[in-house]
Amino acid sequence: MKKIFLSLLLLILIAVGATFAINGKDNYDPSRYHVTATNGINKGSKLTLTLPDQFDKSHAITDDTQQIIFVFAKDTGHIVKEFLKKQPKEYLEERHTLFVADISPMPTIIRNTFALPDLKKSSYSVLLIYDEAIAKILKNEAKADKIAVAKLDHGTITKIDFISSEEELNRSLAI
Repeated sequence: MKKIFLSLLLLILIAVGATFAINGKDNYDPSRYHVTATNGINKGSKLTLTLPDQFDKSHAITDDTQQIIFVFAKDTGHIVKEFLKKQPKEYLEERHTLFVADISPMPTIIRNTFALPDLKKSSYSVLLIYDEAIAKILKNEAKADKIAVAKLDHGTITKIDFISSEEELNRSLAI
């Protein structure tokens, strides 16, 4: 009985070690991505942004980008995810809207083992902030527990809504 227990324990340790070795590696290349904001995510701020999505495809703000949804907390990310799950696949594209989520506080192994595989099931792109320095440029610490919806005109924020529910998100994104 003791040999069986030790064998199972050894197998579990090998499995955990292999998982950590495979998923503990960070593939994010910070030289490929950037964010600038003249005044954070506040009215009048000029934004430039190039970030990867969950498939490591690069996205940027263009002159056509009209809105950006920002989330900096797990709970608000889930609210947006549940809202978008109920919408047609083209919902964000039709509204010229980007969805940006801050995953910088997440440990690499958790991000690679659980968060990214879950995000890859989404029918829409989620631009990801891996770097705490980039998050700091955009994050309003006093309102980090809210969903921020920035309205843009050629990369300049014309309005910012800080919201907490799917209903408010629906109203804010209405075109």
